Amino acid sequence: MRLGLYIFAALTLMGITAALTYTVNPNNYLVEFMGINFNFPVAVWIVLPMAVLLLFTALHMVFYSLKSYFKLKKWQNDAATLEDALYWSLVNEPKEQKYTIEEIRGSAVLLGKSSLHVLDAVEGLNTRLSKVLNLINKIKGGEYVDLKEHKMSKVFSDGNPHLIRNRVNRLHHDPEFVEEVMKSSSQYSKQVQKHALDIFARNETFFKARKYAKIFDAESLHVMLARVAHEEDMGLSAEVLNDFVSAIKLNCSDFVKIVNVTKKVFTPNQNLALFKEYQNKYPKAQEAYLYLLFDYELLDEVSAYLDEHEEHEFLKFRAFYELKKSQKKFKLEDIININTICSK
Repeated sequence: MRLGLYIFAALTLMGITAALTYTVNPNNYLVEFMGINFNFPVAVWIVLPMAVLLLFTALHMVFYSLKSYFKLKKWQNDAATLEDALYWSLVNEPKEQKYTIEEIRGSAVLLGKSSLHVLDAVEGLNTRLSKVLNLINKIKGGEYVDLKEHKMSKVFSDGNPHLIRNRVNRLHHDPEFVEEVMKSSSQYSKQVQKHALDIFARNETFFKARKYAKIFDAESLHVMLARVAHEEDMGLSAEVLNDFVSAIKLNCSDFVKIVNVTKKVFTPNQNLALFKEYQNKYPKAQEAYLYLLFDYELLDEVSAYLDEHEEHEFLKFRAFYELKKSQKKFKLEDIININTICSK
């Protein structure tokens, strides 16, 4: 029962009792206590114990109401803290929270060290959790979400997988963002950089890619080179290729893949001059240079080059050279798999 209603009912009962008593006996009754005379109507003496009971009952109810109120506030505060912990776990940014109620703290502390992955739709969530869950599901589904628009740009740290996924989604929807990542690659995670580079290499020309040669890797360079044979005006020249070769750490197979492309677009003289320079500067390019000499049937140059090196070097090429001297009709590809030239 509510305190106000209880006091009203008690006072009403006291009033009725006093009125009925007074109608029966309107006289006074004298009580002496410690030399003091208390002379009140009989009705007053009747309701006095009721008044004392009302006072102590009200105090009792106030005490336990306050106790329940403060306990309820603790539950409400912990419920809000729990909601906050769920929010940060959903966005994969778990934060430790403080709980006052042992029953909640005993299990909720796990949220400060874990991330939640929701597998299906959830009904009955409050607005805040429902909103963030909806945004995360959109990101997982491949959509790009403007976090600034939703006032969540400061929620995710740089390495957050949801932020990375959202940026990758944007790369597939916003061509301008691809070049933005290329220009400021250090501001983005390795995964975003790699996706941007892959998309850039599949769509842009060497004219545009040249200024980003330092952030290219061998894989992306080969993606662009593979397009040269099928697309016109890619802008590949010896000077442009030099920029990429000097910026990227290439191995033997990389140079072989490059020479397979350049022999289709450069003249023999350009190719020979280019790879003669490469084999001097980059030891990993020596096999590619030998392959080019065989491809152009320059056996004298092959012989001279092999004589300049130790007998245990370039064994596959030496074997083919001996075969070539007796059977000139053979080509290197007929005997040696181009993809295994570099294997020892």
